[in-house]
Amino acid sequence: MTDASVDRAQRGMQLHELLALPVVIDLDTANRALLLGRTRGFHLAKTGAYPIPLMRVGRTYRVSRAVLLRALSISPENSDAAAAVTATASIERNTSAA
Repeated sequence: MTDASVDRAQRGMQLHELLALPVVIDLDTANRALLLGRTRGFHLAKTGAYPIPLMRVGRTYRVSRAVLLRALSISPENSDAAAAVTATASIERNTSAA
């Protein structure tokens, strides 16, 4: 494995990370999920060529988690990992409420 491929693998996101993302994410996080470098991702956003629809909030770009997951062909409703993330979140909520 070359240094470049190791760097690219570390920059990407695992399924459980993708499913645990908040409803709206920043462009840096979306770039990481789509394996885009920071410079390339911001250039694509600025030129209107980003691979998924973006929201503009003031001077920043935001991405919907649902749109990102759809673009990556991930269906949280049918994912075993989604069930595990949901179960973990429920446990965390219940223990913090006690």
